[in-house]
Amino acid sequence: MLDTKRHWFKGLEKIVAKVFSILPLTPNQFTYLSGVAAIAVIWFISNGYLIGGAISFLIAAGLDLVDGAVARAKDMVTVKGAFLDTVFDRYIEGSLLISLLFLNLPEIIMPAYIWVALAIFGSVVTTYIPAAAQQKNYMQNQLKGGIMSRAERVIFMFGALILAIIYPDYIYTTYVIIALAVISNISAIQRFAMIIIRKNGECK
Repeated sequence: MLDTKRHWFKGLEKIVAKVFSILPLTPNQFTYLSGVAAIAVIWFISNGYLIGGAISFLIAAGLDLVDGAVARAKDMVTVKGAFLDTVFDRYIEGSLLISLLFLNLPEIIMPAYIWVALAIFGSVVTTYIPAAAQQKNYMQNQLKGGIMSRAERVIFMFGALILAIIYPDYIYTTYVIIALAVISNISAIQRFAMIIIRKNGECK
């Protein structure tokens, strides 16, 4: 949903671009740094340093905003940059979700690892469906929208990690993961339906 409201954050993007454009780094280098931060997320959480994992995830997610803002401010938007950004986005999301498997998450209805797997699946498929539609020339414009876009997923994942720090029994963290798993897969179905309905409307 927030991916259709980018205009809400134009002011923040300008500030980010102004601050980080000072650094001697290209937009793609910021993207690569987000990947390093994603690796740090796995290392910290797998070794029990949840605060370090939370900070690393925040850096990784923040750099995703930085690379695009700097690219637009410096007129350095490229197809390669967009491709790298999309790929690293998936790694950033996956890094945290996979890291949660190292925690002793309680079983709620099903083992926690199944909920984590469903959350990963929902995250990937939600993004893949519109990309597949474009790649197969089924639709021309990139589809956005749905009840849970990447921004909402990042918020949910960060919230799950913060709850893990506050409540070490991880019960609330598991509830957030379950919500993420369910809503992200509903969003994937929603995007699939939106594409089919739009295409059927064009054929009339």
